[in-house]
Amino acid sequence: MADATIPNKRGKKSRRVRLEDIAEKVGVSLSTVSRALTGEKGVRDDIRQRILEAAKDANYPMPAPVPGKKIMIAASSAAMIDYVRNQFTLHVLEGARDRAQMLGLDIITRPIADASDERSVLDEAGSDPDVTGLLFLTVDDERMLAATRAFDKPVVLINGDDPHMRLSSVTPCNRSAAQLATDRLLDLGHRRILFLMRPGRRTIERRQEGFWDALRHRGITPTPDMTVTVDDWLPELATQAIADRIAASGLDFTAILTAGDSLAAGAMMAVQQAGYSVPDDVSVMGMDDLPQAAFLNPPLSTVHIPMREIGMTAVDLLRDLCTGVPALSRRIELACHVVERRSVSAPAGMR
Repeated sequence: MADATIPNKRGKKSRRVRLEDIAEKVGVSLSTVSRALTGEKGVRDDIRQRILEAAKDANYPMPAPVPGKKIMIAASSAAMIDYVRNQFTLHVLEGARDRAQMLGLDIITRPIADASDERSVLDEAGSDPDVTGLLFLTVDDERMLAATRAFDKPVVLINGDDPHMRLSSVTPCNRSAAQLATDRLLDLGHRRILFLMRPGRRTIERRQEGFWDALRHRGITPTPDMTVTVDDWLPELATQAIADRIAASGLDFTAILTAGDSLAAGAMMAVQQAGYSVPDDVSVMGMDDLPQAAFLNPPLSTVHIPMREIGMTAVDLLRDLCTGVPALSRRIELACHVVERRSVSAPAGMR
């Protein structure tokens, strides 16, 4: 909260007190005031006390303290597999841990593979008074979501969402991110674009929807043959899928947008093994901007997903929900942007 209305001596409302006013009165920075009022670390005890006294004198509404000392993260099997393979989960967890540490909270992680694991996690979190709330990482299973809705502590979904909006969530803007990537390819002149994906999660389906949105906006009707699917995120499956497409139909496309960087790596390999060049013959665009994307040959153009910020924002949202103030469930989507490297160019006939 940035400001607060305070009454004057006659009982009428006066101007709103801002954090800047408190900072000026105490002689500290705005960030120091914010950290002191939210109970974060990094503020000397004497300065914190002066800030609290100044806020009290100004009738500034103090944020409610967070009950408990720990946040429990329940990570799905998909999240744990990704943790080992692609590092998306790693960076999300790092962001969550860093933010929790700033707030003086501990993070504990529990894997969940099925309903039994979820029940155990909910029982553990519910019975531990030090656990302030739960973060569910990469959970889409409706049965799991249903069980969490009756939980009596706050729950926030990370990299997933509740289609019924009964649980709050933090995700990247998957639909608009894919639309941005497709728009970039269309702007370069590509019209025959494949979308390579591993179906099954709502977040990935939204990326496919963003691909369709961009095509329709340019007057191109998406057709089933423009989507190529694989059963897992392994690069070798992407290599096989694109190789099969080339063998069956020839090079009937000039660009590939993939729902993840690991699939882009496999797609580039398939194009190159078929005797074509990336990007001279086929442009390849990924999504995620994993660290390894910059080291592919050629370096992969991709969409940057703010992985660390997703984790940090989820912790902040959970903390807000833990204050006890009634609040509607909300879905927070973080902005993404295209990262230009060297795997994308205009089609051969337009250069």
